[in-house]
Amino acid sequence: MRHTLPIAPQFYVTAPQPCPYLEGRMERKLFTALQGESADKLNDSLSQQGFRRSQNVLYRPSCAECSACLSARISVEDYAPSRSQKRTSRRNSDVERRATSPWASEDQYELFRTYLDSRHADGGMADMDVFEFAAMIEETPIRSRVVEYLDPARSGLIAVSLTDVLSDGLSMVYSFYAPDEPKRSLGTYMILDHIEIARDAGLPYVYLGYWVPGSQKMGYKSNFSGLEVYIGGRWQKVRDPEAFNADMHPLSTDPIAEQVANIHLPDTRPTG
Repeated sequence: MRHTLPIAPQFYVTAPQPCPYLEGRMERKLFTALQGESADKLNDSLSQQGFRRSQNVLYRPSCAECSACLSARISVEDYAPSRSQKRTSRRNSDVERRATSPWASEDQYELFRTYLDSRHADGGMADMDVFEFAAMIEETPIRSRVVEYLDPARSGLIAVSLTDVLSDGLSMVYSFYAPDEPKRSLGTYMILDHIEIARDAGLPYVYLGYWVPGSQKMGYKSNFSGLEVYIGGRWQKVRDPEAFNADMHPLSTDPIAEQVANIHLPDTRPTG
């Protein structure tokens, strides 16, 4: 019997675009398609090497003259809530959590639009229509969940997280929430709740996406103890966020060919 060996994923680089986090800088991304029977293995492996998922694509920042964007995750074992985070948990003790399959709903899209119009009206997703939103939620070749948070008093959604289930943790792909509930600190609360979900499931990490030292948009991520960032091909503990500076040296990024050569791919050969 003849076996067909799977083709190794091909990596590409996007054209430079204005960076949303650092004014005057251009960003580009290294990416590959996420598809086929080995999609879960590929997603697990590349997530552990600083990649993120967007629908059927895995990507990682690969800027020519900057390496400020650092992939971040929380070590569940090393996490200890601050007093502020304990207060956030108490303020949201009435919130109900509901985890569903990755299907988009009208209620989700309405909350998504309210969130964007309030927080990111000039962002890259500002013009996303209901069909593009549905694609963001539903086009996933791996194990994903939509985690909804409901306020019984409002009888509706107040927060949503599209979450991937990895072999070693939960990856919060995209989150949005009601902007008219500032006292609840819903962005922080969703992360706190995902830490508890991961702990209950015996998963060691919660992946948060990218953290840019010094960026106000990303500053909330450094408020969590147990934070780790991916630098130089390995995960490092962030003991003092203030000690990290955005690396914008022109030689801070390896050439694309070297980056691709150093990516470790999972073994997807058939067994038996």
